[in-house]
Amino acid sequence: KRQVSLFIVCVCVCQTGSETLRYSLAEEMERDSFVANVAKDLGVSLSQFAARKARVVSEGNEQYFRLNQNTGDLMIKERLDREEICPQSDVCTLFFKIFFENPLQLIRGEVEILDVNDNSPIFPEKEMALEIPETISPGSRFPLESARDKDVGSNGLHNYSLETNSHFSLNVRTGKDGGKYVELVLQRQLDREDQPELNLLLTATDGGSPPRTGTAQVRIVVVDANDNIPVFAREVYEVRLAENSPPEQLVVRVAAEDPDEGAYGKVRYAFTQTSERSRQLFQMNADTGEIWLSGNLDFEEEKKHEMVVRGTDGGGLSAHCKVHVEVLDVNDNVPEIALTSVSASIPEDAQPQTVVALFRVRDRDSGENGRTECTIDGELPFSLTPTFDNYYELRTEAALDRERTPEYNITITAVDWGTPQLSSQESISVQISDVNDNPPEFTKAVYTMSVKENNSHMLRIGSVNATDADAGKNARVSYALVPEQGKEKPSVSVNSENGEIYILRPLDYEKVHAFQVAVCAADGGSPPLSAQAVVRVEVRDENDNAPVVLHPLPNSSATAGELVPRRAPAGYLVAKVVAVDADSGQNAWLSYELAKATEPGLFRVGPHSGEVRTARAVSERDAARQRLVVLVRDSGQPPRSSSVTLSLALVEGFSEAHLRVSEEVPAADVEAPLTLYLIICLSSVSALFLVTVIVIVVLKVRRARGMEAGTGPAFPKTAGESNSGSLPRSYVYDVCFAAGTVNSEFRFLRPLFPCFPAGLPPGPGDQRSSVCSQDVANLGEEGD
Repeated sequence: KRQVSLFIVCVCVCQTGSETLRYSLAEEMERDSFVANVAKDLGVSLSQFAARKARVVSEGNEQYFRLNQNTGDLMIKERLDREEICPQSDVCTLFFKIFFENPLQLIRGEVEILDVNDNSPIFPEKEMALEIPETISPGSRFPLESARDKDVGSNGLHNYSLETNSHFSLNVRTGKDGGKYVELVLQRQLDREDQPELNLLLTATDGGSPPRTGTAQVRIVVVDANDNIPVFAREVYEVRLAENSPPEQLVVRVAAEDPDEGAYGKVRYAFTQTSERSRQLFQMNADTGEIWLSGNLDFEEEKKHEMVVRGTDGGGLSAHCKVHVEVLDVNDNVPEIALTSVSASIPEDAQPQTVVALFRVRDRDSGENGRTECTIDGELPFSLTPTFDNYYELRTEAALDRERTPEYNITITAVDWGTPQLSSQESISVQISDVNDNPPEFTKAVYTMSVKENNSHMLRIGSVNATDADAGKNARVSYALVPEQGKEKPSVSVNSENGEIYILRPLDYEKVHAFQVAVCAADGGSPPLSAQAVVRVEVRDENDNAPVVLHPLPNSSATAGELVPRRAPAGYLVAKVVAVDADSGQNAWLSYELAKATEPGLFRVGPHSGEVRTARAVSERDAARQRLVVLVRDSGQPPRSSSVTLSLALVEGFSEAHLRVSEEVPAADVEAPLTLYLIICLSSVSALFLVTVIVIVVLKVRRARGMEAGTGPAFPKTAGESNSGSLPRSYVYDVCFAAGTVNSEFRFLRPLFPCFPAGLPPGPGDQRSSVCSQDVANLGEEGD
């Protein structure tokens, strides 16, 4: 008997415009039974079939099929029972979908489950009892309970048979609904005294091959005469109920009349030939004939209910009527969103209309109540595109930017068209993957850093920082110096990972005040993106240079002596010390002081000008030879210093006019601006030629007169001719003679040029830029 269930009745593939696959399969097939080769029917090669990750999804919660990606075979997962899957339908069809990825493709399919004769007819009751009055006339009919067969078609209930007897025959009729109804027909008058009870065997047979049967015992009790049977007001009662009708609601009231009196005229009601499900949903009052709703109706489960009511009088006579209850649909099911495929992430440079997800919306209601539409909540760069069979594609609608929005939580709302409207929501999370579309950005265009000169090797002086809005390796920033052609290797280096700047070797402020390099920041993308910034390094000065004395030159013949007249008053200018410092700023501010002297109280030094003057008038008691040590100190921390030694000679014989001139010469104003010195120098240069000519003419005239007179005054050697003089060659003499006297007066003019040693040009703000002050010295009489 089971061999039929192992036979596949038909396998057919129908290629329509929408590529719907149609197959048929007999029920009760063993697990993993072959249904069809989908790959072959679709014309897809097995390699492509597996590469596109084909899979099968059944509609509803139950998954009846599985798909072998390697062979393309569609097989059943479990044994299929048509009566369990489609209990209320003559045609049982299972729907499924074949999904392909890369690219996404959806193919519909259906499998019809063919019935096999695996169920026997079953009577609701194993024994049916009938009470028939003996006066009933031949030809009377008595309905019997019909048998139920879960199979359909030719395998369903086919015929009834009754064991042979002398009183009854069997009449089988077909109702409007196609059901088989059986009645006992009285052939011969009953006689209670002759036979008070009859037991007959009723057999139901289906149309299967081989056929199956079911039996029930019919017990007939012959009662005394009751010559009227109940009569119902209507043969069929039709009622319409909404599926949300509350329990205990009155459905209908059936009524049957019996003209007999007493117990024979009282009719009692009961369900007969009614399914178990209908008996659970409806209750009947046996005395009044009222039918009440006792459960919850569900249009989606069962759309109509048919019940047969039997009215029986006290004499055992009965009549039947039918109650048809039509269930009306109400909008009581929310739309269901079922996700089929969702992309885990999409790149931020994805083109518009890229498919992100595929899903289906289902509403179990019917008509307008089951019609749905979908929307996306909020202003998002996504859109919904309906396809077929209530399937939707979620697509990108605009350009994406991960740096602005790295993740989207998309809420899809499905709304039906019922009244009131019902809706449901489903959230889809879409990750946006990064693309290297942002170059690094420095926090500054120019980084200014400073370092003291004479620094140590590999000294960290600061860092640069660049950030990248991308993620992962696209945001991993590395740093490097930008090489410059034709220039030597820079004195700095940069850490490629954290951007820290290091000085490679000691720097000298006196050689380099500042320099700059370019730093490049590149990310780890492919291709990499980069940006540049400038690093400016400023070298801070340290007090690493001692003052250098320019005049008088240390350890030279200039220190041999300066001539000071014995009659010099207080404040008399003796000499001027000129010094410079190679440092800058406070480290180059110089001060002068008298460190050592033969007569400590006789001379003083201007702290800012370096001018050596007499602190008091020179006396006869002062030693003829004076030795002064002048200390030059800068203002750095710690301060540095240099010293110079001056040898002075106190001489006699300077004229009173020269002393008056010397007294009239004001002390140098240390606060006088540099402009004044420059103007004096320019004026001296302009008058140089004229003064030189006058001096030569005067000297020749005086010499000629001296030779004529026979005797004349003797002059000391000039500073240029003295081996121990301290006046530089750039000084000239202004010679004045008074007629009839032997006294001579000499006046030293300002130097022709600023006193800068060779190789040390002046610079802005430097002590070396000051112009040597005017030095006035007196020359004593010859022989002093």
